Amino acid sequence: MKKIISIVGARPNFMKIAPIHKELQKYPDKVKHIICHTGQHFDEKMSKVFFDELELPIPDYNLNIGSASHAVQTAKIMVAFEEVLLKEKPDLIIVVGDVNSTLACSLTASKLQIKIAHIESGLRSFDRSMPEEINRIMTDVISDFLFVSEDSGIKNLKDEGIEKSKFFFTGNIMIDSLQYYFPKINQSNIGKNFNLNQKAYILLTFHRPNNVDSKNYLTSLINFINSLAAKRKVIFPMHPRTQNKIKEYDFMKLFHPNAIITDPLGYFDFISLIKNAELVITDSGGIQEESTYLKTPCITVRDNTERPSTVTVGSNYLAGRDLNNVLKIADDILDGKMKEASVPELWDGKTAERICSILSKKLNF
Repeated sequence: MKKIISIVGARPNFMKIAPIHKELQKYPDKVKHIICHTGQHFDEKMSKVFFDELELPIPDYNLNIGSASHAVQTAKIMVAFEEVLLKEKPDLIIVVGDVNSTLACSLTASKLQIKIAHIESGLRSFDRSMPEEINRIMTDVISDFLFVSEDSGIKNLKDEGIEKSKFFFTGNIMIDSLQYYFPKINQSNIGKNFNLNQKAYILLTFHRPNNVDSKNYLTSLINFINSLAAKRKVIFPMHPRTQNKIKEYDFMKLFHPNAIITDPLGYFDFISLIKNAELVITDSGGIQEESTYLKTPCITVRDNTERPSTVTVGSNYLAGRDLNNVLKIADDILDGKMKEASVPELWDGKTAERICSILSKKLNF
């Protein structure tokens, strides 16, 4: 019996671990799968609802770390996770994405000589001012099995000198969850609840510090949102970080009446909004992928993206942070001028199956 611990800590992790958990249930006599929640996202709206919707069991461990600076949060996770590893002595840990939990748990396992599988390896923004970029690079260096979601990841790992026998092109794990839950996504009434007509509204998300922490930029962002809201209904599920800044600056009263501000939404409701939007505007990584799969035009308000296939193949536009440029691209899309888009290779809902098949051979289960 092999023992595998999967790490979740923040919203994007849940959609990536859920398909792995389902797939590992096919090996009941050969694998004991343990889920450890670091508690990096402690807000119930950012955590519990995803466990419920994605049919994940109650985590075997919840480290309850909560919010802190990058250094403090990473250190606290390492200290708490070391106790889990010393108790469980797993054969492998599985980490996903690029959050602090991913790096912290990987470092801890590596020093205890426990094997590491990193799902979503090789993604690079080439911007080391982003904490996530540091997390990605360092996790890949110490991982034993690197599972890659798009072809840019293969090139990046080769360029960085990672041993070729360690990495595998297995596709995008996020799409596994999206495909599996499509019937429930289609049953969502979120659009009707907010009186939104299909393909006649804009969905927004912003949470990155350089977009929401500065009072001046946040003022410009609200003016930008109001320009959009003068043309279409806008729905803005607001990340706790963004909410806190809006309240701190007393900006909630500044929004146009056509701008619908909500708390964070569950997975089914949110994907339904992406699917039926005329346009998505975001600074998120995962939403670029989900909108690409659903072929919904997406504008990314960042200077770089670690997911270039969403731009070169998919429906994503990398616009930078100049909001005048973002508005110009948005106007073109709203006028029906948009590029041809398709779905990248191996974004087919079978990534967890490929990953677990490789692991079963490597770990002999």
